[in-house]
This record gives sequence, structure tokens and C-alpha cells, in this order.
Amino acid sequence: MALYAIADLHFSFSANKSMDIFEGWENYVYRLKENWISKITEKDTVVIAGDISWAPSLKKSFEDFYFLESLPGKKIIMRGNHDYWWSTRKKVETFFKNKNFMTLELLHNSAHKVENYAICGTRGWLIKPKSFKDEKIISREILRLKFSINLALKISSEPIVFFHFPPIFVSEVSEEILGVLIENGIKRCFYGHVHSKDAENKAFSGNYKGIEFKLISADMVNFEPIKI
Repeated sequence: MALYAIADLHFSFSANKSMDIFEGWENYVYRLKENWISKITEKDTVVIAGDISWAPSLKKSFEDFYFLESLPGKKIIMRGNHDYWWSTRKKVETFFKNKNFMTLELLHNSAHKVENYAICGTRGWLIKPKSFKDEKIISREILRLKFSINLALKISSEPIVFFHFPPIFVSEVSEEILGVLIENGIKRCFYGHVHSKDAENKAFSGNYKGIEFKLISADMVNFEPIKI
């Protein structure tokens, strides 16, 4: 019974927007499937930190989630900036229930107990807001982060935080988010969103002010869920 994580699967079985055209993503669905089934069992849990499907609606996401459902283990999924299929929590959970997708759970204004850990987090947003709309989104995401962490602390003394957007880069950090993490004693944080050259030049993986940050975008972990 182990815990794994990955982000940015970018499935496109029905959206005709395959990532295979990008360098390093060739045949990525097959590679992901082979890596997944070689190490993950039905008793394991995988956190998927956003950008799961390119589908523009829940209805059109069926094939992507059918494929994800077919893989071993429980999947805790959260929203990314390209998850246009994402609707209200109730609508998504009803869709999963109606389609008999029994291994999929949402991380959204919630927390989940996995072994001795509590999984929590939120999508996040830009570190530097470009507009008033961005500022509103960031404020909302910080409220969601606080709420999720508070729920997690009731479950376990070791919450693990997930974002889709990075809360930290090599050259900059979201001080508001960092403050929430430090205030709540968070020691481990995982995120996605960043790829290829951007990841090599900008992404931060390592210890910053007592918190271990790690980038888990699919292409940056060789399409293999990492064990936590």
C-alpha cells in the first residue's frame, strides 16, 4: 500500500490534441501505461496534480477517464489550468459515479487520508499576478489551500501538499503561499505545470526554508509516477 504522484498526463483520446508532437513526448501514453502497471498495484494510491485531460467537456472526457480508470490503484485527482472539462464538484463526481469510475476521487476543498499521510492542496495560480482577475484567483486559491491543510491536519500529523502551478521557481516564490506552508509546518510539497526547457531553467526542486519541493510533471519524471 504505497503512495505515488505525477502531474500533467494530458490525455487526448477524444480531443485530438496529442502531446506526441512535442520533443520527449513520443508514444507517451504507452510509456506511461507500461511504467504504471509495472510498479503500481490495486492497493496503491496515485495523486495526479492537474492537467489530466484535454477534453473540453465532461461528456467528451469519457475515453480519457476510462483509460485512467483501467490503470491499477486509486487515483486522487486535482484541477490544472488545461482541465477544461472540470465543472462543479458535484457534476464531476456524479459523472464518475454514472460511468462506474470507482477509483477516481477529487482533491478540491478537501483532504484524503492515505496510510499515515494526509493529502491536501489546491490548483494554485501565477506567482506574479498580471491583472486584477489574477489577484482574485490567487486570493481564492490561498483560501482553498488553508481550508485543505486544516482538514489534513485533523487527519494526520504529516500533511503532504500538492499544487498544479508551482509555488516556487528558481528565481521567485509566492510569499503568500510559502507563508501558509511554513505556518502549518508543511515539510513536503509537489507540483506540476512546468515542462522541458522551462523546467530545466526555471523549476525548483529541493529544500527551501525547510520544505522539500519537487516537480512531478509527467515528462520530467519520464512518465513514471514517483513514490512518495
